[in-house]
Amino acid sequence: MTVEIGILILGILLLAAVFSSKLADRFGVPALLFFLGVGMLAGSEGIGGVEFDSPQIMQAIGSSALMVILFAGGLETSWKNVRPVLAQGVVLSTVGVLVPMLLLASFAWFMLGTYTTFELGTGGLSWTEALLLAAIVSSTDAAAVFSVFRTSKIQPRPHLRSILELESGSNDPMAILLTTTIIGVIMGTSGSVPSIIGGLLIQILFGGIVGGIVGWLGMKLINRMTLSANGLYPILALAFGCLAFGLSDVSGGNSYLSVYIAGLVLGNGIKKRKTEILSFHDGLDSLMQIVMFIMLGLLVYPSQLLPVAGVSITIALFLMFVARPLSVFLCLSPFKMKKNEKLYISWVGLRGSVPIMLATLPAMYGLEDAAMIFNVIFFIVLTSVFIQGLTLVPAAKWLKVTKD
Repeated sequence: MTVEIGILILGILLLAAVFSSKLADRFGVPALLFFLGVGMLAGSEGIGGVEFDSPQIMQAIGSSALMVILFAGGLETSWKNVRPVLAQGVVLSTVGVLVPMLLLASFAWFMLGTYTTFELGTGGLSWTEALLLAAIVSSTDAAAVFSVFRTSKIQPRPHLRSILELESGSNDPMAILLTTTIIGVIMGTSGSVPSIIGGLLIQILFGGIVGGIVGWLGMKLINRMTLSANGLYPILALAFGCLAFGLSDVSGGNSYLSVYIAGLVLGNGIKKRKTEILSFHDGLDSLMQIVMFIMLGLLVYPSQLLPVAGVSITIALFLMFVARPLSVFLCLSPFKMKKNEKLYISWVGLRGSVPIMLATLPAMYGLEDAAMIFNVIFFIVLTSVFIQGLTLVPAAKWLKVTKD
C-alpha cells in the first residue's frame, strides 16, 4: 500500500467516523460504538478489506494517543472544582483500581482458567494472566463518560462530575502501572515483591514531580511569551505535554501520570489564550478517541469472537454489577455521601481507550493466550460502552443526581 492510498483510506475512515457521530447524537447512542463499527466494517473481514494486524503499530499509536488524551483531560480539569473532592478522587483512582482488579481477576480465572478450558480449546488462563486481563480493564475512561454528556442537557451534580473527572483522569496511570508490572512478573523480569512495590512508588513519585515541574514551567512561559500567531499557543502547550511524558520516562517516573499532572497544572495556571488552547486540545482529544476505536475495530477478527462471546459478556457484567459497585462503596465508605450518589458513581465506570491500547501488550510480548485476552477485552469494552453508555443519562434521572 502506498502512502497516498493510506492517507486516502484514513480520510475515508475519519469522514465515516465524524458522520457516524452525528447519527450517534441523533439516536442517543455513544459515538464510540459507531467509531468501533467503522473500524470493523473497514477491517479484513469487513467490506473494506483493510489488512491491519500489527499490535506493535497499535501500541505505538495508542501510547501517543493516550498521552494526548490524558494531557487534554488534565487541561480541562478545574482545580477549583476538584479540590473539595480530592480525597474521594484519589482513593477511587488507586484503591478503586486495585480492588476491582482483584475481584475481576478471580472471576475471570474461574471462567477462563477452569470452567471454559475445553470450550475454548485452550489450557485456560493462569492466575497471573487473569490478573493481567483484569488490570487492563481496571480503569474508567473520562472521554467515554463525558462524550455521552457532551450532547445531553442533563448533567450530574457538579461535585459528582468533579469526582468522576478526577477519578477518570488519574486512574489510567495506575492501571498502566499494574499492567506493565504484571507483564514483568509473567516474563520474569520484575524481581522480588519489595522491588516491585518500590518500583511502583518510584514511578508514581518521579512521575508526579516531573509533571508538576514541567506544567509549572509551561504555565509561566505561556503567560509571559508573546507569539506571532495565536495558533502557536496550543502547540506550545502540547510541547510541554510531550516534555513531561518523555522526561518522566527518562527519569524512571510514570509517563502517563506525569503528562496528566502537567496538563492539570498548566490548564489551571494559564491565562493567555486559554480558550484557544483548550479548544485545540479538545479537538485533538476527539481525534485520538476516533483513531483508537477505529484501530480496535481494524484489529478485531469477528470470526474469532463467537467462541468467547458468552463468557466475555458474563465477565463484563460481573465487572459492572459486582466488582465496580463493591469497590466504589468500599472506597467511599469513609466519606459522607448519599447512597444514590455512590450508586451513580458505581454505574459511571465506562471502559474505553486505555484498555484498547493495553490489550495489544500481551501479543507484543508473545503471551500464549494473547488473542483470547484481546477478544475478551474487546467484549468488555463493547459491553461497557453499549450498556452503561446508553443508560448514563436515564440512570442520573432515576437516581435523582442530576444538576438542578
